[in-house]
Amino acid sequence: MVSTVVHGSVREIPETKINGRPATAVDFQQTIPRSLVHRAAVSEVFVTDLNILGEGRFEVGAQWPRRHSFFGPRTPAFHDPMLYAETIRQAALLIAHRAYGVPISHSFLSDRKTYSVDKAGLATLGRPVDVVLRVSAHEIEYRGKNVGGMRLDFECFRDGHLIGTSSERWRCVSSAVYRRVRGDHFAATPFQAAVLPGVDPASVGRDRAEDVLVAATPTDGTWSVRFDPDHAVLFDHAVDHVPGMVLIEGARQAALLVLGDPYAIPASAEFRFDTYVEFDSDCRLVVEADAVGPDGLRTVRVDVRQKGASAAHGTLGMRLS
Repeated sequence: MVSTVVHGSVREIPETKINGRPATAVDFQQTIPRSLVHRAAVSEVFVTDLNILGEGRFEVGAQWPRRHSFFGPRTPAFHDPMLYAETIRQAALLIAHRAYGVPISHSFLSDRKTYSVDKAGLATLGRPVDVVLRVSAHEIEYRGKNVGGMRLDFECFRDGHLIGTSSERWRCVSSAVYRRVRGDHFAATPFQAAVLPGVDPASVGRDRAEDVLVAATPTDGTWSVRFDPDHAVLFDHAVDHVPGMVLIEGARQAALLVLGDPYAIPASAEFRFDTYVEFDSDCRLVVEADAVGPDGLRTVRVDVRQKGASAAHGTLGMRLS
């Protein structure tokens, strides 16, 4: 099990040297090609540059927009931590393609995602925010001579200060293998999902009905996942199953309902994905909240269930507003 690190203090980013010389700083002038992070819209790309520092060591530049249609900020004072989570997802894909030669046509499967981010590191400044990700690769798997998966650990720096950590465990397969694995679901689309009414957007800190990912009728702390299949961010490109980011955001919104605090911040998260979540069956979020811990966060446990079995599960560390 991969665990996150909670920081009690801020430390500065160390200087990186290659062959005794300082490494070139990552650039923030433009985003990298959208295909490298599996995005259709250029506007949805947050990563800007990649420096390969050495064997299994990297730096990635990224810019968080002043505002974003879906990823926030959820309040005027703070960026949405899910923006950080999406940045990590994109950085992992960039490293896979650019540093390890994984073909663009391969399909990626996420096994685990974790993150922890300091509240101060999310502060908005009325302008875009540049961040640097320090990344290390571990547990690299090979299929023949080709990379088939790994764990990437991240440290996120803003203005030279460490503000968060994350870990991403992923696998990848060729398009032919993926087609065989997915079988009848290979050509599935979000439009196969039942159209369910959502909760009041304000109850989950949202302004628009299309951004609500939990259905309106809960049962004993259980909510059905719902979504707009034409959502420009969540379904920016073709997918044949419910994306992990949709499940985590749905879990966050269900946690807000359980806590009764629409502006609580998911300061940390740890999720494991055991199987695909399909569009053609009801998906339930079973949510249970614990007491506030010594770190000041309220832990919310979420089990993602479909067809009577757990498809994913995890925890959110919620900082109440």
